[in-house]
Amino acid sequence: MEEGGTDKKSKPLTKAQRAIVNAGTEIRLDRATAEDAAYLARQFVQATLPHSDPKADTWSRQNGNFTLGIQAGFNVKTGKSYGLPYGIIPRLLLFWITTEALKTKSPRLELGASMAGFMREVGLDPGHGGKRSDGQRLQVQMTRLFQARISFMQDVQDGSNEGSAWLNMQVSRKGVLWWNPRSPAQGSLWNSWIELERDFYDAITAAPIPIDVRALRALKRSPLALDLYALLCYEVYRVEHTGRARFIPWRAVAKQLGADYEGDNAAKELARKARAALRKIATVMPGVRLGDMRGGLSV
Repeated sequence: MEEGGTDKKSKPLTKAQRAIVNAGTEIRLDRATAEDAAYLARQFVQATLPHSDPKADTWSRQNGNFTLGIQAGFNVKTGKSYGLPYGIIPRLLLFWITTEALKTKSPRLELGASMAGFMREVGLDPGHGGKRSDGQRLQVQMTRLFQARISFMQDVQDGSNEGSAWLNMQVSRKGVLWWNPRSPAQGSLWNSWIELERDFYDAITAAPIPIDVRALRALKRSPLALDLYALLCYEVYRVEHTGRARFIPWRAVAKQLGADYEGDNAAKELARKARAALRKIATVMPGVRLGDMRGGLSV
Protein backbone atom coordinates (compact mmCIF):
# COMPACT_ATOMS: atom_id res chain seq x y z
CA MET A 1 0.00 0.00 0.00
CA GLU A 2 1.43 3.35 -1.07
CA GLU A 3 1.30 6.31 1.34
CA GLY A 4 -2.05 7.98 0.84
CA GLY A 5 -3.92 4.67 0.71
CA THR A 6 -3.72 4.02 -3.05
CA ASP A 7 -2.84 0.65 -4.46
CA LYS A 8 -0.69 0.81 -7.54
CA LYS A 9 -1.21 -2.39 -9.43
CA SER A 10 0.39 -3.19 -12.76
CA LYS A 11 -1.98 -3.90 -15.62
CA PRO A 12 -2.57 -7.58 -16.32
CA LEU A 13 -0.76 -8.92 -19.37
CA THR A 14 -2.73 -9.35 -22.56
CA LYS A 15 -2.93 -12.73 -24.28
CA ALA A 16 -0.30 -11.62 -26.81
CA GLN A 17 2.04 -10.35 -24.07
CA ARG A 18 1.69 -13.58 -22.09
CA ALA A 19 2.55 -15.58 -25.23
CA ILE A 20 5.75 -13.58 -25.71
CA VAL A 21 6.79 -13.86 -22.04
CA ASN A 22 6.04 -17.60 -21.97
CA ALA A 23 7.93 -18.19 -25.21
CA GLY A 24 10.90 -16.20 -23.92
CA THR A 25 10.98 -18.24 -20.71
CA GLU A 26 10.77 -21.52 -22.63
CA ILE A 27 13.54 -20.48 -25.04
CA ARG A 28 15.84 -19.45 -22.17
CA LEU A 29 15.24 -22.62 -20.15
CA ASP A 30 14.87 -25.28 -22.85
CA ARG A 31 17.41 -25.95 -25.59
CA ALA A 32 15.83 -25.90 -29.05
CA THR A 33 14.98 -29.31 -30.49
CA ALA A 34 14.61 -30.39 -34.12
CA GLU A 35 10.87 -29.70 -33.82
CA ASP A 36 11.58 -26.08 -32.85
CA ALA A 37 13.71 -25.42 -35.94
CA ALA A 38 12.26 -23.50 -38.87
CA TYR A 39 13.70 -21.61 -41.81
CA LEU A 40 13.04 -18.66 -44.06
CA ALA A 41 14.46 -17.98 -47.51
CA ARG A 42 17.11 -15.25 -47.49
CA GLN A 43 15.35 -13.36 -50.30
CA PHE A 44 12.26 -12.77 -48.15
CA VAL A 45 14.47 -11.21 -45.49
CA GLN A 46 16.25 -8.91 -47.94
CA ALA A 47 12.85 -7.57 -49.03
CA THR A 48 9.53 -8.51 -47.49
CA LEU A 49 5.93 -8.99 -48.57
CA PRO A 50 3.34 -6.22 -48.14
CA HIS A 51 2.10 -5.60 -44.59
CA SER A 52 -1.36 -4.52 -45.78
CA ASP A 53 -3.38 -5.06 -48.93
CA PRO A 54 -1.79 -3.00 -51.75
CA LYS A 55 -5.10 -3.25 -53.67
CA ALA A 56 -3.08 -3.69 -56.84
CA ASP A 57 -1.91 -6.55 -59.03
CA THR A 58 1.82 -5.81 -58.78
CA TRP A 59 4.18 -5.00 -55.92
CA SER A 60 7.90 -4.45 -55.66
CA ARG A 61 10.37 -3.63 -52.93
CA GLN A 62 14.01 -2.69 -53.56
CA ASN A 63 16.82 -3.09 -51.03
CA GLY A 64 20.25 -2.12 -52.34
CA ASN A 65 20.97 -4.13 -55.47
CA PHE A 66 18.14 -6.63 -54.82
CA THR A 67 14.50 -6.22 -55.86
CA LEU A 68 11.57 -8.44 -54.93
CA GLY A 69 8.59 -8.30 -57.27
CA ILE A 70 5.19 -9.98 -56.94
CA GLN A 71 2.50 -10.27 -59.59
CA ALA A 72 -1.00 -11.45 -58.65
CA GLY A 73 -2.28 -14.67 -60.16
CA PHE A 74 -5.27 -14.75 -62.53
CA ASN A 75 -8.42 -16.78 -61.87
CA VAL A 76 -9.26 -18.29 -65.26
CA LYS A 77 -12.75 -19.26 -64.05
CA THR A 78 -13.88 -15.78 -62.95
CA GLY A 79 -11.61 -13.73 -65.17
CA LYS A 80 -10.43 -11.73 -62.14
CA SER A 81 -7.18 -11.27 -60.25
CA TYR A 82 -6.68 -13.25 -57.04
CA GLY A 83 -4.95 -10.24 -55.48
CA LEU A 84 -1.56 -10.07 -53.80
CA PRO A 85 -0.59 -11.94 -50.62
CA TYR A 86 -0.10 -9.65 -47.63
CA GLY A 87 0.05 -9.55 -43.85
CA ILE A 88 0.82 -12.25 -41.31
CA ILE A 89 -0.49 -15.41 -42.97
CA PRO A 90 1.74 -15.46 -46.12
CA ARG A 91 4.74 -14.94 -43.85
CA LEU A 92 3.74 -17.94 -41.71
CA LEU A 93 3.17 -19.93 -44.91
CA LEU A 94 6.61 -19.06 -46.27
CA PHE A 95 8.23 -20.12 -43.00
CA TRP A 96 6.36 -23.43 -43.23
CA ILE A 97 7.03 -23.94 -46.95
CA THR A 98 10.78 -23.32 -46.65
CA THR A 99 11.08 -25.52 -43.56
CA GLU A 100 9.06 -28.36 -45.07
CA ALA A 101 10.93 -28.20 -48.39
CA LEU A 102 14.24 -28.50 -46.52
CA LYS A 103 13.00 -31.37 -44.36
CA THR A 104 11.46 -33.41 -47.20
CA LYS A 105 13.99 -32.37 -49.89
CA SER A 106 11.08 -32.33 -52.31
CA PRO A 107 9.10 -29.59 -54.09
CA ARG A 108 5.90 -31.56 -53.45
CA LEU A 109 4.54 -30.64 -50.02
CA GLU A 110 1.78 -32.54 -48.25
CA LEU A 111 -0.66 -30.24 -46.44
CA GLY A 112 -2.73 -33.02 -44.84
CA ALA A 113 -6.34 -34.17 -44.85
CA SER A 114 -7.58 -31.55 -42.38
CA MET A 115 -7.40 -27.77 -42.61
CA ALA A 116 -7.44 -27.58 -38.81
CA GLY A 117 -4.33 -29.74 -38.62
CA PHE A 118 -2.48 -27.59 -41.14
CA MET A 119 -3.57 -24.42 -39.35
CA ARG A 120 -1.98 -25.65 -36.14
CA GLU A 121 1.23 -26.45 -38.03
CA VAL A 122 1.58 -22.88 -39.27
CA GLY A 123 0.49 -21.35 -35.94
CA LEU A 124 -3.13 -20.38 -36.63
CA ASP A 125 -6.21 -21.10 -34.49
CA PRO A 126 -8.81 -23.40 -36.09
CA GLY A 127 -11.25 -22.46 -33.32
CA HIS A 128 -11.28 -18.78 -34.29
CA GLY A 129 -14.54 -18.55 -36.25
CA GLY A 130 -16.75 -15.92 -37.84
CA LYS A 131 -16.45 -13.99 -41.09
CA ARG A 132 -12.84 -13.12 -40.31
CA SER A 133 -11.93 -16.60 -39.08
CA ASP A 134 -8.37 -17.84 -39.39
CA GLY A 135 -9.68 -20.52 -41.75
CA GLN A 136 -11.29 -18.03 -44.13
CA ARG A 137 -8.22 -15.78 -44.10
CA LEU A 138 -5.91 -18.74 -44.62
CA GLN A 139 -7.88 -19.91 -47.66
CA VAL A 140 -7.67 -16.47 -49.29
CA GLN A 141 -3.99 -15.90 -48.55
CA MET A 142 -2.98 -19.44 -49.58
CA THR A 143 -4.63 -18.93 -52.96
CA ARG A 144 -3.00 -15.52 -53.39
CA LEU A 145 0.46 -16.80 -52.47
CA PHE A 146 0.36 -20.11 -54.36
CA GLN A 147 -0.96 -18.47 -57.54
CA ALA A 148 1.38 -15.45 -57.44
CA ARG A 149 4.44 -14.96 -59.62
CA ILE A 150 7.56 -13.99 -57.72
CA SER A 151 10.53 -12.18 -59.25
CA PHE A 152 14.02 -11.82 -57.82
CA MET A 153 16.17 -9.24 -59.61
CA GLN A 154 19.74 -8.37 -58.73
CA ASP A 155 22.29 -5.91 -60.11
CA VAL A 156 25.51 -7.76 -60.92
CA GLN A 157 29.05 -6.61 -61.63
CA ASP A 158 32.09 -8.43 -62.94
CA GLY A 159 35.07 -6.13 -63.16
CA SER A 160 34.07 -3.22 -65.37
CA ASN A 161 31.00 -5.04 -66.68
CA GLU A 162 27.62 -4.29 -65.11
CA GLY A 163 24.32 -6.00 -65.69
CA SER A 164 21.22 -7.44 -64.07
CA ALA A 165 20.15 -10.99 -63.25
CA TRP A 166 16.57 -12.07 -62.76
CA LEU A 167 14.48 -15.07 -61.85
CA ASN A 168 10.71 -15.14 -62.52
CA MET A 169 8.71 -17.96 -60.95
CA GLN A 170 5.26 -19.09 -59.97
CA VAL A 171 5.21 -20.25 -56.34
CA SER A 172 3.25 -23.44 -56.99
CA ARG A 173 2.95 -25.01 -60.41
CA LYS A 174 0.16 -27.39 -59.37
CA GLY A 175 -1.76 -28.65 -56.37
CA VAL A 176 -5.08 -29.78 -54.89
CA LEU A 177 -6.91 -28.29 -51.87
CA TRP A 178 -9.81 -30.37 -50.55
CA TRP A 179 -10.57 -28.24 -47.49
CA ASN A 180 -13.71 -26.31 -46.55
CA PRO A 181 -12.74 -23.21 -44.50
CA ARG A 182 -16.23 -23.15 -42.96
CA SER A 183 -15.55 -26.58 -41.42
CA PRO A 184 -11.78 -26.66 -40.86
CA ALA A 185 -11.95 -29.69 -38.56
CA GLN A 186 -13.67 -31.82 -41.20
CA GLY A 187 -11.27 -34.38 -42.63
CA SER A 188 -10.99 -35.44 -46.26
CA LEU A 189 -10.42 -38.86 -47.82
CA TRP A 190 -7.39 -37.41 -49.60
CA ASN A 191 -4.55 -35.13 -48.55
CA SER A 192 -4.30 -31.62 -49.89
CA TRP A 193 -0.92 -30.89 -51.50
CA ILE A 194 1.02 -28.38 -53.55
CA GLU A 195 4.05 -28.70 -55.79
CA LEU A 196 6.45 -25.78 -55.81
CA GLU A 197 7.82 -24.63 -59.13
CA ARG A 198 11.34 -26.03 -59.34
CA ASP A 199 13.05 -22.63 -59.68
CA PHE A 200 11.18 -21.36 -56.61
CA TYR A 201 12.05 -24.51 -54.65
CA ASP A 202 15.74 -24.20 -55.57
CA ALA A 203 15.82 -20.50 -54.70
CA ILE A 204 14.25 -20.74 -51.24
CA THR A 205 16.29 -23.78 -50.17
CA ALA A 206 19.67 -22.51 -51.43
CA ALA A 207 20.60 -20.30 -48.45
CA PRO A 208 17.87 -20.47 -45.75
CA ILE A 209 18.00 -18.55 -42.47
CA PRO A 210 17.43 -20.64 -39.29
CA ILE A 211 14.81 -19.41 -36.81
CA ASP A 212 13.03 -20.72 -33.70
CA VAL A 213 9.39 -21.61 -34.32
CA ARG A 214 8.54 -20.86 -30.66
CA ALA A 215 9.56 -17.23 -31.15
CA LEU A 216 7.79 -17.11 -34.49
CA ARG A 217 4.46 -18.13 -32.99
CA ALA A 218 4.80 -15.65 -30.13
CA LEU A 219 5.31 -12.78 -32.60
CA LYS A 220 2.73 -13.88 -35.16
CA ARG A 221 0.29 -11.03 -34.52
CA SER A 222 2.47 -8.41 -36.23
CA PRO A 223 3.98 -8.48 -39.74
CA LEU A 224 6.51 -5.86 -38.60
CA ALA A 225 7.61 -8.02 -35.66
CA LEU A 226 7.91 -11.08 -37.93
CA ASP A 227 9.97 -9.12 -40.46
CA LEU A 228 12.29 -7.66 -37.84
CA TYR A 229 12.68 -11.03 -36.13
CA ALA A 230 13.67 -12.62 -39.45
CA LEU A 231 16.07 -9.74 -40.12
CA LEU A 232 17.72 -10.15 -36.71
CA CYS A 233 18.03 -13.91 -37.23
CA TYR A 234 19.74 -13.19 -40.56
CA GLU A 235 22.07 -10.62 -39.02
CA VAL A 236 23.00 -12.89 -36.09
CA TYR A 237 23.61 -15.76 -38.53
CA ARG A 238 25.80 -13.46 -40.68
CA VAL A 239 27.79 -12.15 -37.67
CA GLU A 240 28.47 -15.72 -36.52
CA HIS A 241 29.99 -16.51 -39.93
CA THR A 242 31.83 -13.24 -40.61
CA GLY A 243 32.59 -11.94 -37.10
CA ARG A 244 31.58 -8.44 -38.23
CA ALA A 245 28.70 -6.51 -36.68
CA ARG A 246 26.65 -4.17 -38.84
CA PHE A 247 24.68 -0.95 -38.40
CA ILE A 248 21.57 -0.52 -40.58
CA PRO A 249 20.05 3.00 -40.67
CA TRP A 250 16.30 3.18 -40.20
CA ARG A 251 15.88 4.57 -43.74
CA ALA A 252 17.57 1.42 -45.09
CA VAL A 253 15.41 -0.83 -42.90
CA ALA A 254 12.32 0.96 -44.24
CA LYS A 255 13.27 0.16 -47.83
CA GLN A 256 13.22 -3.58 -47.31
CA LEU A 257 10.06 -3.81 -45.20
CA GLY A 258 6.64 -4.39 -46.70
CA ALA A 259 5.08 -1.30 -45.10
CA ASP A 260 5.04 2.08 -46.83
CA TYR A 261 6.85 4.61 -44.67
CA GLU A 262 6.89 7.75 -46.78
CA GLY A 263 7.52 11.46 -46.38
CA ASP A 264 9.86 13.46 -44.18
CA ASN A 265 8.96 11.53 -41.01
CA ALA A 266 9.14 8.03 -42.55
CA ALA A 267 12.31 6.94 -40.75
CA LYS A 268 11.08 8.45 -37.46
CA GLU A 269 7.73 6.65 -37.70
CA LEU A 270 9.42 3.35 -38.53
CA ALA A 271 11.89 3.78 -35.66
CA ARG A 272 9.05 4.36 -33.18
CA LYS A 273 7.17 1.22 -34.23
CA ALA A 274 10.33 -0.85 -34.67
CA ARG A 275 11.62 -0.12 -31.17
CA ALA A 276 8.34 -1.36 -29.67
CA ALA A 277 8.52 -4.53 -31.79
CA LEU A 278 12.20 -5.06 -30.96
CA ARG A 279 11.46 -5.01 -27.23
CA LYS A 280 9.14 -7.97 -27.79
CA ILE A 281 11.67 -9.71 -30.03
CA ALA A 282 14.44 -9.34 -27.43
CA THR A 283 12.26 -11.34 -25.02
CA VAL A 284 12.24 -14.35 -27.37
CA MET A 285 15.85 -13.86 -28.56
CA PRO A 286 17.67 -13.76 -25.22
CA GLY A 287 21.06 -14.14 -26.91
CA VAL A 288 20.73 -11.15 -29.23
CA ARG A 289 22.65 -7.99 -28.38
CA LEU A 290 21.17 -4.81 -29.83
CA GLY A 291 23.32 -1.70 -29.90
CA ASP A 292 22.24 1.95 -29.75
CA MET A 293 19.04 2.23 -31.81
CA ARG A 294 18.83 6.02 -32.07
CA GLY A 295 19.76 6.10 -35.75
CA GLY A 296 19.12 2.55 -36.82
CA LEU A 297 19.50 -1.13 -36.02
CA SER A 298 22.85 -2.34 -34.71
CA VAL A 299 23.55 -6.06 -34.30
